[in-house]
Amino acid sequence: MDQYLDYILEQLKKLLEIDSPSGFTDRVTDYLVEEYTRLGYAPVKTKKGGVLVDLGGEGNGVLTMAHVDTLGGMVAEIKDNGRLRITPVGGLNSNNIETENVRIYCLDGSILEGVVQLEDASIHVNKDYQTTERSFDKIEILLDEPVSSKEDVKKLGLENGAFVCMDTRFKLTDSGYIKSRFLDDKLSTAILLGYARYVKQEKVALSRKVYHHITVFEEIGHGACASIPQDVEELLSVDMGCVGKGLECSERQVSICVKDSRGPYHYQTVKALIEAAKAAGVDYAADVYPYYGSDADAALMAGVDARHGLIGPGVYASHGYERAHVDGVKNTFALLKAYLG
Repeated sequence: MDQYLDYILEQLKKLLEIDSPSGFTDRVTDYLVEEYTRLGYAPVKTKKGGVLVDLGGEGNGVLTMAHVDTLGGMVAEIKDNGRLRITPVGGLNSNNIETENVRIYCLDGSILEGVVQLEDASIHVNKDYQTTERSFDKIEILLDEPVSSKEDVKKLGLENGAFVCMDTRFKLTDSGYIKSRFLDDKLSTAILLGYARYVKQEKVALSRKVYHHITVFEEIGHGACASIPQDVEELLSVDMGCVGKGLECSERQVSICVKDSRGPYHYQTVKALIEAAKAAGVDYAADVYPYYGSDADAALMAGVDARHGLIGPGVYASHGYERAHVDGVKNTFALLKAYLG
C-alpha cells in the first residue's frame, strides 16, 4: 500500500496546486487527462468538461465518481473605492474565508492577488467588528495593488465575472493528518488515480466493468447528470466522508453513507459495501449525512436507471479548512480494492 499512498499524496498536492472552482476547471482536467494517459489509459473529456476513463473489465458496469471542482467565488462588483464584492460559487461560506489570501483570474488571462477582509476590518477603528454578522455583503477583497477607485481596478484588466480562488494551505503532519482547503473532493480524486495506477501495475483482473468519471460541476449540483456509459448498472460516488456531531466516522476511517439529504442510498449497494469492508478488515463507519448531496444523487435525479452508493475518507470541517488522515485514505483505497475486485 505504501507506494500507492505516496502516489496518492503526491497527486493530491498537485491537484490542490491547480485552482479549479466550478466553471473554471479546464487546467485541472487537462492535468488529469495527461496523468491517466501516462498511467496507460485512454481518457476522454466530456462535453461538460469532466474526464471519463475506462479501466477495463466486463459486464455489470460500475461508474466510480469523484469531483475535481471546488468552492470558490466570482467578482460581482467593483466598488467605487477599488475593493471587490464577490458572489459565492457553490456552498462557499463567508465565515470561512475571512482573512484568506486569494488569486483573481481576470478574463484577459492576467492574475491578481488580494485578501478577503471584513469591511472596515481594523479592530482599533471599528467598534462593531466583533458583532458584525459575516455575509458576502459585509466582506470584500482588497487587491494587492495601488488602487483606490473603480477606474484604477479596470485599468488592471479586471471585470465582473473574474473567478476568485482561495489559498489551500496544504499541510501533511508527521502524525499523518492532511490539512487543506478542498480535500472535498480532490482527496478522493487522488485516491481514484491511485486505484487506476494499482490496476495497471498489478495487472488486476477486474470482476466487472469499471469506469472513472471525474466530474466538474458537483459543487453546484449537476456534476454527474450526463455522460453515463450505457452499460453502467451501478453508480459509486467517492466523495468526502462526513465527520461531526451525531456521526460515527472519524478521519481515520472510510465512511459508507446510508442516507443523505436526498434520501437513502440503494440498499443492495450499501449492504454489499459493508459486507466487502467487513470481509477485507477495512475500518469503516456507516452514517447518515444530514446536509449532503452527491454525484450519484445528481445522476439519479437526471433519470439514470442504476443502483447508487457513496463512500469516502473521513473529512472534518467540510467547506472550511478541512482535515483528513492517511489512515482514512488507506481504508478508502482498501474498500475500493475489495468492492471492485
